[in-house]
Amino acid sequence: MSKQNIYDNEAFFEHFRSSRGNEVNFNDCIETPILLGMLPDLHGKAILDIGCGMGQHAKLYSDMGAGSVLGIDISEKMLKYAEEHNAADNIVYRRMAMEDIEALDRRFDLITSSLAFDYAEDFCGLMVKIRGLMKKDASLVFSMSHPIVTAWDGAYDRYTRTETGERLYANLRNYCVEGLRKVDWVVNGYECYHRTVSTLINGLIGAGLMIEECREAHISDEMREQHPALFGGTVHRPEFIFFRCRGTPGRQAISR
Repeated sequence: MSKQNIYDNEAFFEHFRSSRGNEVNFNDCIETPILLGMLPDLHGKAILDIGCGMGQHAKLYSDMGAGSVLGIDISEKMLKYAEEHNAADNIVYRRMAMEDIEALDRRFDLITSSLAFDYAEDFCGLMVKIRGLMKKDASLVFSMSHPIVTAWDGAYDRYTRTETGERLYANLRNYCVEGLRKVDWVVNGYECYHRTVSTLINGLIGAGLMIEECREAHISDEMREQHPALFGGTVHRPEFIFFRCRGTPGRQAISR
């Protein structure tokens, strides 16, 4: 598998850090509340956060009573920020690509990931590795960019608009063509992987995981009206998709 490390790009890192520093942003206003609402009780749990980034979620898990949190990320810049701003006695941050998680020598009660699987070339293979790190009654809770969002190649506007710039509807292109997408976003040649909803579902099932809940991102009409430039497009499409899964009792991953 290829291992993307876009967050150690100085321009990309500074853009991300700046956007997360704003009180109103997609992560804090849309993604994080939904993800937290799908979590089981965390008290005493051993948690693995894949693609932990700046450590905001790891610190939240610690504050919510987690027994231990291991946050892994490939980015040195993100981990440095996490260690400086989101440290706790029960949190360990470790530099590791998500493709290498089979090297971890322990199992977890809960595995989470926030918008990191967009960068995984082999989603199905990654799910198999994650299943191997889950305890008997463990849960997997994660978010990704919605496949409707990643079905875009940057060659045209994301929206069809009126002459005054009002968004009429979201554009969709080559939804059924899966694989690497390169677009100019913050930096030239930003990369993520597009896959269909059915590929996500079947990848989870094939790894021996049972889907307990699936959500699509939603934000209130009030927030859209207050911040139309930022959230105006969310009425046309969900930005993120979320899954909560549990290991299927007595069922192993399907060999590939």
